Amino acid sequence: LTSTYGQKQWQSYFGRTFDVYTKLWKFQQQHRQVLDNRYGLKRWQIGEIASKIGQLYYHYYLRTSETSYLNEAFSFYSAIRQRSYYSQVNKEDRPELVVKKLRYYARFIVVCLLLNKMDVVKDLVKELSDEIEDYTHRFNTEDQVEWNLVLQEVAAFIEADPVMVLNDDNTIVITSNRLSETGAPLLEQGMIVGQLALADALIIGNCNNQVKFSELTIDMFRMLQALEREPMNLASQMNKPGMQESTEKPARRENPHKYLLYKPTFSQLYTFLAASFKELPANSVLLIYLSATGVFPSGRSDSEGPYDFGGVLTNSNRDVINGDAIHKRNQSYKEMHCLHPGDLYPFTRKPLFIIVDSSNSVAYKNFTNLFGQPLVCLLSPTAYPKALQDQSQRGSLFTLFLNNPLMAFLFVSGLSSMRRGLWEKCQDYLRKINRDIAQLLTHSRSIDQSFLQFFGDEFLRLLLTRFIFCSATMRMHKIFRETRNYPESYPQLPRDETVENPHLQKHILELASILDVRNVFLENTLDDY
Repeated sequence: LTSTYGQKQWQSYFGRTFDVYTKLWKFQQQHRQVLDNRYGLKRWQIGEIASKIGQLYYHYYLRTSETSYLNEAFSFYSAIRQRSYYSQVNKEDRPELVVKKLRYYARFIVVCLLLNKMDVVKDLVKELSDEIEDYTHRFNTEDQVEWNLVLQEVAAFIEADPVMVLNDDNTIVITSNRLSETGAPLLEQGMIVGQLALADALIIGNCNNQVKFSELTIDMFRMLQALEREPMNLASQMNKPGMQESTEKPARRENPHKYLLYKPTFSQLYTFLAASFKELPANSVLLIYLSATGVFPSGRSDSEGPYDFGGVLTNSNRDVINGDAIHKRNQSYKEMHCLHPGDLYPFTRKPLFIIVDSSNSVAYKNFTNLFGQPLVCLLSPTAYPKALQDQSQRGSLFTLFLNNPLMAFLFVSGLSSMRRGLWEKCQDYLRKINRDIAQLLTHSRSIDQSFLQFFGDEFLRLLLTRFIFCSATMRMHKIFRETRNYPESYPQLPRDETVENPHLQKHILELASILDVRNVFLENTLDDY
């Protein structure tokens, strides 16, 4: 379907493909009997058409970030299962048909994960497991290891959350972490903030051994949800009578457009970055989220430039660069398969919001704002305390704070499950904390203006308030004692007015008291309060 980057070129092709499949679907509905009796149309062939339409909707979601298209994909995939379109495939002696069925299951699972339909996911995984067993039993094929790996990956993905929220009957509550109406703290009278809007985001995952499914690591999965609104039903959205009347509230703003890049090479990353940069509308922000293994400088450098501190890993598999071997021998050269802070300098000509979750995130503290445009980098801790059980495979703690701050708070407090009533009470209290953080940030006398210029956008506002909550929590926690255990930012935040503000610290202790985990946090920071 044409090139995957650049938002405009693909739309006409997509529209035409969509039209063709819609006509085909309607045609088979109208002439089903003739097709059945005279031409021997098989049910799996109808399933194939439905599956393709579901896939088209899913790709439409990937390219537009409009979550409502996920609901459409879900309804087509669901129909295939309910009407058992693929049930006869196993009677045919054709392994390639069974593979179509297995692929359908894998795609359906991805859509359900993105819609947080975990109960459906569990049923699908069980069915897929049976199908794989039957497939490998009947056809001695070489791809059985790969299909078993798919099962292991999705099982690990479902288990990634470190805390379970339980109903009274001990069933698990499915919590959504997309932006809801009450999500971001509202802007209040007297808060002077910029008018920039987040328009585009690159979400990059390149962590070694992190849980993944399809081409999504758990960190990518969490971050993409933090940049989306709760899905609305497409039908109710499109068929509202009187949408044009001026009395109607304006339609909600679209989700920022996203590129999801799993283990990209430097060339791929730069290509997508350039495409985003080129298409960024006026008064808009580009967000770059990097969840990647740290790359540290190999040689000693006398200078302290933007290529002297290393950065984060880019994939070398598909980029065969001449001279790779020579580079290994000579200590004075810079790391090649690495995104250095200096690589991002050209893109700071437009407003740029960077999040780095990596063991070498601090390399990006050495940024320079060359062009005077709004620029912020939020940087993860580079190490976590040994006493905190290693959860890195199940996703980074820093990203969890940005996606689901209450779950992250419970995890660092040593809790692994929670009743729904208490969870909701804590969520309410956290909203109050977010409002207070918004006040602190906008009333600070010494804060860098970049933070305030981004604060007008609700997605960025939520990320900034969660970042400050994360940083304040870690600074008060008894086992987070080294500076490398704390998040940092470029430009630096005024600590006494934000992450070490006594008023905020008091709130965090209150939240800890509600959960009966106050003993996990230091209290002597409040002596002056």
